[in-house]
Amino acid sequence: MNATQPPLPEAVTGRTAAGVPFAALPPAAPYPGGPAPLIITWHMMDAPATETAFAAALPLRGVPAWRVHLGMPWCGARALPGGNGEVVERARRDTVHAYLEPVVGQAVAEAPAALDEIRERFPVAADAPVGVVGGSLGGAVALRVMTEGRVRVGAGAVVNGAVRVRSVVGLIEGVTGRAYPWTDASRAVADRHDFVARAGDIARGAPWPPLLMVSGDDDFPGLRKDAADLVAALRGLSAEEDHARLLTVPGLAHPLAEQPGTAPAPQLPAARVVDEAVTAWFTHHLHRLLPSPTA
Repeated sequence: MNATQPPLPEAVTGRTAAGVPFAALPPAAPYPGGPAPLIITWHMMDAPATETAFAAALPLRGVPAWRVHLGMPWCGARALPGGNGEVVERARRDTVHAYLEPVVGQAVAEAPAALDEIRERFPVAADAPVGVVGGSLGGAVALRVMTEGRVRVGAGAVVNGAVRVRSVVGLIEGVTGRAYPWTDASRAVADRHDFVARAGDIARGAPWPPLLMVSGDDDFPGLRKDAADLVAALRGLSAEEDHARLLTVPGLAHPLAEQPGTAPAPQLPAARVVDEAVTAWFTHHLHRLLPSPTA
């Protein structure tokens, strides 16, 4: 431990970075040798559906890094006037243009400025790639951040992620009983959010960020297939066996917390398994979240 470093603060909640609510959790002890690595996350629209609830479900306490959980649009402090009912109405009205595209697009667009403010406020490695974690629709945010390259990513993990927009549309079609009216514009959005087809964009760097896909064996079958397809596509692009890994968690359905999942709650047993797996993943790849020797 570096004795010259100041004591670590308590968890920081109830604040915003570039307008984005966040919950920041410090490493258990000062990082030896300087500022600590940084992991940023995006929660589910399902439970846990706020940054503080996601921090309770996946605290990642064993990773010697700052974990900053960002609030998703339309959730928590930024809930729509009509609350969750309005979110459901928009998803039913036009799944792609009134729900998926605006939520994911806003979260991705606001990430770089939020990250800049976080780096100014907390003792994190400023010139290093970050780790990214996403659950469900937050997983689509993490994957799109990885594909677009506006944020340097060192490693990622996605839990029950929305890997293909078309699969999410299919789930909502099953609930509403109505076929989605696809157009050229909505197909273009779906193509942008088909991360199996865009696996080459994730793997374009040298080295490119390793990715852990966590899939509950009780999650929706379509989402489970998409997770497996993405891992297969990435493995076809790397000679390193652990660069893309699929973990299936017994007993895990889609949510990681009890409903409604808006407030921190005791960690569920299946979420604990996920937490331990993601912790081990980032601990193994921690060197990828540190500044390079020439930085």
